[in-house]
Amino acid sequence: MKTLIIASLLLLGNSAKAQVDHWETVVYEDDTWKYLVPTSSVSASWNTLGFNAASWTNGQGGFGYSDGDDNTSFGGAISCYQRIAFSILDVNAIEQAVFNIDYDDAFVAYLNGVEIGRDNITSGGQPNYNQYSDGLHEAQMYQGGQPNYYTLDQAFLAANLVNGSNVLCVQAHNEQIGSSDMSSRAWLSLAINNASTNYGPTPFWFIEPLVFLDSDLPIVVINTAGGASIPDQPKIDATMGIIYNGAGVRNYMTDPFNEYNGDIGIELRGSSSQSFPKKQWGIETRDNIGQSNDVSIFGMAFDNDWVIQAPYSDKSLMRNFLAYDMGRDLDEYAPRTKFCEVVLNGQYEGVYVFMEKIKRKDGKVGTNDLNQFDNSGNELTGDYVLKVDKLTSGGVVAWYSPFSPFPGATDQVSFQAHDPSLDSLTATQLNYIENHITSWETALDGPNFDNPITGYAPYVDMLSFVDFFLVNEISKNVDGYRISSFLHKIRTSEGGNIVAGPLWDFNLAYGNADYCVAGTTSDWQMDFYQICGGNIPFWWRKMIQDPTYTHMLNCRWQEMRLGAWHTDSLMAKIDTIAAFLDESQQRNFQRWQIHGQYIWPNNFVGNNFQEDVTYMKDWIANRVNWMDANMFGSCPDLSLAEDQIEDVQVFPNPAKEDFNFVFKNYISNGSIQLIDLSGHVVFSEKGITGKGYKTYVENLSSGMYYYTFDLDGAMVNGKLMIQQ
Repeated sequence: MKTLIIASLLLLGNSAKAQVDHWETVVYEDDTWKYLVPTSSVSASWNTLGFNAASWTNGQGGFGYSDGDDNTSFGGAISCYQRIAFSILDVNAIEQAVFNIDYDDAFVAYLNGVEIGRDNITSGGQPNYNQYSDGLHEAQMYQGGQPNYYTLDQAFLAANLVNGSNVLCVQAHNEQIGSSDMSSRAWLSLAINNASTNYGPTPFWFIEPLVFLDSDLPIVVINTAGGASIPDQPKIDATMGIIYNGAGVRNYMTDPFNEYNGDIGIELRGSSSQSFPKKQWGIETRDNIGQSNDVSIFGMAFDNDWVIQAPYSDKSLMRNFLAYDMGRDLDEYAPRTKFCEVVLNGQYEGVYVFMEKIKRKDGKVGTNDLNQFDNSGNELTGDYVLKVDKLTSGGVVAWYSPFSPFPGATDQVSFQAHDPSLDSLTATQLNYIENHITSWETALDGPNFDNPITGYAPYVDMLSFVDFFLVNEISKNVDGYRISSFLHKIRTSEGGNIVAGPLWDFNLAYGNADYCVAGTTSDWQMDFYQICGGNIPFWWRKMIQDPTYTHMLNCRWQEMRLGAWHTDSLMAKIDTIAAFLDESQQRNFQRWQIHGQYIWPNNFVGNNFQEDVTYMKDWIANRVNWMDANMFGSCPDLSLAEDQIEDVQVFPNPAKEDFNFVFKNYISNGSIQLIDLSGHVVFSEKGITGKGYKTYVENLSSGMYYYTFDLDGAMVNGKLMIQQ
């Protein structure tokens, strides 16, 4: 475990670029610093200019042990404090400043006692000397990456930097005291508005900060109260303004906020992604008295909870966007998304995806709220939103499945209550939903699981499981089924089914992971357990043994491959997204210079945006070819080739509500009968004439039906699946 800090400071204003003559560095990592590896509390004034650090040790930066990039070494530690005094000759000659930092695992940095940056450590004010980081964060520079940077504007400079002596301070924190290495390195650089050379040259890796003025994407501007760093939790006060002048219209930083302008609460979100320097956030829109406030942003469903997702290791920037779009191709709900560019506390942060958060809300998931007084009757039966997920980032187990994910597994499948949350459910409600899910799993695990009446089918919206399977498999999502996988149980009056989805979290999909063979285009992701174990529920492998399910699966796959998921269609979809991002991706990768670098867990390292997009396109083309050749089941009633179409075709099959009978040849006198599994005729029509005739049948209950056609004396029989 590694703790490494590399810091440098530059002050930046949006209008200052034209006034900058050149850049210089005033503090270097290999300068002589005062440092302390504390074993007890440190004075709160340690980061101020007036603090007497005479008892601290002098050392050449960087500081640490066992990683080969430290000039001053020491043994295992929870934290390391360092400070260096530097002299400024003329504050008025300094136009900008930036704080670059590379660290593992956490840091807080100060200029003259004022915090200028923090990451991966949750606390108010100064962390205690023995506080661990919030988790792992790997340093970048030792592996060829760039240090982070934090910008500060001229107002901060005027208020906090002085002529004469100043002090830069950094405290680094470890993930655990038993870590194998730790280090701390720092720089401070300045933007000078004249030809004077009073300091030193910038490091070779130094990059002048981007000045962001306008965009072809919406611009999201966030300012935290007092410029405070954003913690993992709880949400802190901030404001958000969004500039969006409409499709195809340019947006300028000087334009008024016209899509949203108001208060928010904001916190970090994600698990392993929190180790990346480009952060993503969860936000709550609030009214002027601090209460949550439902609004519609970018035409999305009214809500007060939102996600601003940060593509970082996904250098195509589009994997989540693409997966949700493919979910909508299936006519399933998936979170709505909007590409945007973000400015946080005056600093340009790059391209983000503004998206809906999964919740029980009208226009999103389900149709009925579950209140604490809903403890009986129809109201008790839904809606519940559940998820299978890891337990980091506050996840709490509601119950464990009694069924092993695979033979010999030591892991258990745990269910989390997502909405309502576990602490909002009554004991009666929790007991109901646990028993209902367990009854479904019991039926699915039983010997007659594929019986359409007594098996698992009456519990579920089977088509939603088909669709969830196909998106997770076409993307070979390494997190699929076992992490960020949602289910929702709808109210009995609305059908009562268990519905798979919505889709969530595809950053590591489409060939973007180098572990557990996720980068290959062959094999089924549902068989992940054979290589890496894990807690993928047994449902997916068991349903593949059901002919009704595999028939629906095969038909749905062929249906999509004929249209929206045809290889040409998918390639055109990706090209369209890439063209839309062409301008903004250049700014993003100026801010985050990660092309040509491995960012965990890249399976491919491209040298530019287009190479990353091309890799993903080639990967998807190979993946769908493999799935074409290996798809479960068969679908004789939906053919891929025109010359294979029988005298009558039923399309689509499976269907959600409406379907068509399409006749290939001219019919002078035909009839149709549709029969349910109990043998009752539920639809009939006689006297059919013509070619290509279509009959639409509506309002059928979910389930399997048999059809019989008499086409001028020729009998045609088949099966039809209705899934509502």
